[in-house]
Amino acid sequence: MSSSSHPLRRIAVPAFGPSLLFGIGEGAILPILPLAARELGSSVSAAALMVALMGIGSLLSNLPASLLTMRFGERWSIVAAALWTALGMALCASTRHLGVFAVGCFMAGMSQAVFNLARQAYLSEAVPVEWRARALSTLGGVSRIGMFIGPFVSAAVVHQWGLAGAYGLGIGALLVAAGVAVRIPDLAPRTVATAKLSFASTLRDHRHVFLTLGIGVMLVASVRASRQAVIPLWADHLGLSASVASLIYGLAGGIDMLLFYPAGRVMDLKGRRWVAVPSMVVMGTALLLMPFTHGPWTLLIAAMAIGFGNGIGSGLIMTLGADHSPPGERARFLGVWRLMADLGSTSGPALLSFLAAAMSLGIAVASTGLLALAAAGVLGHWIPRTGKH
Repeated sequence: MSSSSHPLRRIAVPAFGPSLLFGIGEGAILPILPLAARELGSSVSAAALMVALMGIGSLLSNLPASLLTMRFGERWSIVAAALWTALGMALCASTRHLGVFAVGCFMAGMSQAVFNLARQAYLSEAVPVEWRARALSTLGGVSRIGMFIGPFVSAAVVHQWGLAGAYGLGIGALLVAAGVAVRIPDLAPRTVATAKLSFASTLRDHRHVFLTLGIGVMLVASVRASRQAVIPLWADHLGLSASVASLIYGLAGGIDMLLFYPAGRVMDLKGRRWVAVPSMVVMGTALLLMPFTHGPWTLLIAAMAIGFGNGIGSGLIMTLGADHSPPGERARFLGVWRLMADLGSTSGPALLSFLAAAMSLGIAVASTGLLALAAAGVLGHWIPRTGKH
């Protein structure tokens, strides 16, 4: 087959390689951050806050990330993000002060925003529209594979060299990611004038998209973030051991991880609605049924259904953002788009926590399922039926 029939082949290694390595680097250090914070004398709640700082750093950096990408281009923004994360990890590894450790975690979150936006903007421009969903779903899938591999490799390294080994693995993966990203082919020069554009004009000109599909994207992100807490929390509610809970979570993640390319192919050939609506309906139904599970096998079935639903939606948020982002202000539009998604990711687990404390965990889980069905309704109504921009 010729490279023209497969436009992803030309940019596969430089475009997807950094995402895989970035995922491995982050996956390597995420499990050990709370442990490292505890070694520095933090409380359990403060240790949890160190991980949350990465999400906060990403949330607050989405709009600046778009400005950085517009100023220096996608390639050098990806390189800078990988190096900045490596610097943050080095700061965490070298300090004995909890405040400096927190700065390192925040730096890693900042670079997440830059890296994710720049790679999305690059593929949105570099790949023909008829291959866009496959490119972006593959991008999301490769990142998930990296995040899946990272903790396992990190566990072996920590066993041999302690926590310092995990930092070394993460930093090494990110430095290689930066080296690979340098080889990303340059895009054609942009011809659309953007000097008079601003975030205010972007919000004004595209308010209809943000207030319709944008709300749907916030709901999707909320459900996706909540599902990561739902499975272990319900396993604990059922009295299952930590090892069984981890196994169930891992199997659900494996199903999730394997479906990214079929999801992108369906979106490209049939339209975005064919993936968006089933993804949320499957997740919503599984979450509504989860409070009725009563043991490891029934929980496994529900968890794998959640993984399947999330897997077939791989790349959905990025693809919808790329579809509606105008070429002349793509990075600025995607900055707002990713900010809305991150707001959903932040609010979902917070709502789950509130409902679990105020009512019960079962009601909280079921409410997350209702959010998923609401997302299916919003996306089903507002996504164009052809799936094309």
